[in-house]
Amino acid sequence: MCMPGNCFRRFLLLPVLLAVLPGSMASALGQTKSDAASVNSQWSVLGGEFDGVAVDQLVRNYQLEQLRPHFEARDAAIREIATPEQFRSRQKKIRELLHRINGPFPEKTPLNARVFRKIQRDGYSIENVIYESRPSHHVTANLYIPAEIDDPVPGVLIPCGHSSNGKAAEAYQSIAISLAKQGMVALLYDPIGQGERHQVLDENGKPAASGTSEHTLIGVGGLLVGTGTQNYRIWDGIRSIDYLISRPEVDGTRIGCTGNSGGGTLTAYLMAFDERIKAAAPSCYLTTLERLFHTIGPQDAEQNFPGQVALGLDHADFIHLRAPKPTLMCVATQDFFDNDGAWTTFREAKQLYSLLGHSERFDIIDFNDKHGFSKPRRTAAMRFMRRWLLNKDDNPDEGDLTLSSDEELQCTTTGEVLRDFTDGVSVFDYNRVRAEMLSQQRTTLWSKSRDEAMGKVRQLTGFRSTEEIPRVANEGSVTVNAEEYGWKGAIEKLIIRRQGEVPLPALLFRPELLKSDKPAVIYASGDGKASAAGPKGECSRLAAKGSLVLSVDVRGIGETHDSFRSRRGFFGTDWKTAFLSFHLNRTLLGQRAEDLQTCFNFIASRNDVDDKRIELIATGKCGPVALHLAALDRRVAGVTLVGSIQSWLEVASEPLAFEQLSNVVPFALEHYDLPELVQSVQPRTVTFEAPIDPTGAPK
Repeated sequence: MCMPGNCFRRFLLLPVLLAVLPGSMASALGQTKSDAASVNSQWSVLGGEFDGVAVDQLVRNYQLEQLRPHFEARDAAIREIATPEQFRSRQKKIRELLHRINGPFPEKTPLNARVFRKIQRDGYSIENVIYESRPSHHVTANLYIPAEIDDPVPGVLIPCGHSSNGKAAEAYQSIAISLAKQGMVALLYDPIGQGERHQVLDENGKPAASGTSEHTLIGVGGLLVGTGTQNYRIWDGIRSIDYLISRPEVDGTRIGCTGNSGGGTLTAYLMAFDERIKAAAPSCYLTTLERLFHTIGPQDAEQNFPGQVALGLDHADFIHLRAPKPTLMCVATQDFFDNDGAWTTFREAKQLYSLLGHSERFDIIDFNDKHGFSKPRRTAAMRFMRRWLLNKDDNPDEGDLTLSSDEELQCTTTGEVLRDFTDGVSVFDYNRVRAEMLSQQRTTLWSKSRDEAMGKVRQLTGFRSTEEIPRVANEGSVTVNAEEYGWKGAIEKLIIRRQGEVPLPALLFRPELLKSDKPAVIYASGDGKASAAGPKGECSRLAAKGSLVLSVDVRGIGETHDSFRSRRGFFGTDWKTAFLSFHLNRTLLGQRAEDLQTCFNFIASRNDVDDKRIELIATGKCGPVALHLAALDRRVAGVTLVGSIQSWLEVASEPLAFEQLSNVVPFALEHYDLPELVQSVQPRTVTFEAPIDPTGAPK
């Protein structure tokens, strides 16, 4: 297993890369902000906007426009449902789809539950418990039990939102206490990455990442092996229900679930995946994906199923899958999860509940405040559970609550399961184990049929091959003199565009003397074309040798980089557009490979180029992109990858993978890894220079 401390130490090596990376990459990474701005301005092609759109919004707008027909198709399909039979048919279809894109669950194994402490309170008690949702994978939880129980009572599961202290957060304690004081057992558990369940620790035993950052780090490897973060979190919830119903105090036929924000997400998932949940009240999550994407954009990995929109699935489908079981939408008028979208989802689901003859089982509370499990929504959820689990249709108040300290609710002695249990297994370990387990499956596929294997590459990446010669606009040129650059000629500023696609700003390095023994080169830098431009840049070095060089910013890199803020630097600025591409079933890697093919078509169409001698050079995050194109397009004469990773198996095994999300291909490791692509390119050459590991450190 990759020990968290070792992984963290490798991550800390990132700053020293400047001293060891090849010239153009090191200089680009080491520039000051003012230097970088000057270089980018000098080699800018698009300017601040293109066709009236800010350049940093071009990729996002493109993705949204590509998603629009899928939203429209789903709306049309919903409008066609006119009978309960049609609705049941759709339920069956979307259940199959959702399970497929979620990936497989493991077999259920012993929970090995233990109670470590019991706290007495007025009218209820709290037990601090630990159980295993998977072998040696520990869940920390608090069980709130009413003081007087004669016969088994309902049990309510409470998945936490994204609070750093997990189950100890005030709002989540409050709903658990409220439910217990109203006669129901409540189980409140820590999500992975929060409370006592951080999945990667540094050498001091402290979290190296937490909350949504850790959730998305888990998703990088999880998506590659076909079990994303949501899969692990849903399984934690299912096993938590297993523990809840194992308690003698709980009536397993009367199970509820309520949670807020990230807990609202999990409530929505669990109420769709686990039929044992009779009453559900997700809070501050449900909206529509279309409104979500047009407002705050996609969120962390657990909230993004691969292919979700392309397959016609939306938030309302989590409600549809449980219809006509009792469900309450708890929303905030001022929530950043769009309120208009929430009402659109409510209206759609209400109509379908009405079609089934049970409109009374689906309702909404919309309180005019901001995001959070505030008292109005907690009270509504508590009353809803009383109505449907206790058959008591009244309106008790939450009342005064006595909260516990984080220390009182702590289940472990150290505050971290991976410190208490030295044999504990993290989710990152499960990613690695599954990646290794799938290796034989990959070997079998490639030994059976290369064509079939490459078909899976096309399908999974969403790559759409094209022979279209793109439109090219010349935006000016820079005259190159031998004294400064070492060669004579010109650097042309080009905009390359395929019909309906994102414009690609590029620099064409055109020496006066092209040597017939030198190949034309398409150069794609992970740091943007400006990093390799200028007199001392790699593109000038190649031009000085007599090669025609096209240096291009593929979408979302360089001039069209996204304006989204990176999360702690782990994911780059393109993490939201990467998630949008997953929903589209056209990965960002696949789209960027199409960009390179578009550039190839342009270069191959020129009279001054031998179309059988065109090579690719790619640096950093563009490495896997170029490798994919070389495998998918046999015209590519060869490919050189500088400062690139060499294997997705290594990525899936690394907790602190650095800026790998944009190159993730969901389910890829079920079918291929990068070494298989290298083999498929042969006998054409694939050269790795200064390869890196997934943290960005040199190998």
